[in-house]
Amino acid sequence: MFTVNEFTPISILNNFNVMGIHFVYITAGSLEEAKSIGHALVEERLAACVNMFDGMRSIYRWKGALEEAQEVVVIAKTRSALVKKLIKRVEQLHSYETPCALAFKITDGTRGYVRWLQAETAQPKKRERKK
Repeated sequence: MFTVNEFTPISILNNFNVMGIHFVYITAGSLEEAKSIGHALVEERLAACVNMFDGMRSIYRWKGALEEAQEVVVIAKTRSALVKKLIKRVEQLHSYETPCALAFKITDGTRGYVRWLQAETAQPKKRERKK
């Protein structure tokens, strides 16, 4: 017997993929920078949640030279409609000349989490003035 609850993936309930959810993978040069970016994205409702993983090592080529650096991985969870705004905001806040911000479409998730994410990234409704 199949039981539906708040943990039942949306794709099972609706017989289609979760529409409109993306994770944006970002790298930052320090934990302080990652926190600053994360706070701004959540405060501005561009992301519902930001995870930070400190201590990641990157090896890359930059301006013709092989480089290695310690970075912080940031994963911002957002609605698809906000991805472009979120990436633009990361570019504004970031210290890197060419920041990494890559969006990944999410194809499934728990119903409760997806609803929460959508609610936390919705713009607050403006209150109508009483006449």
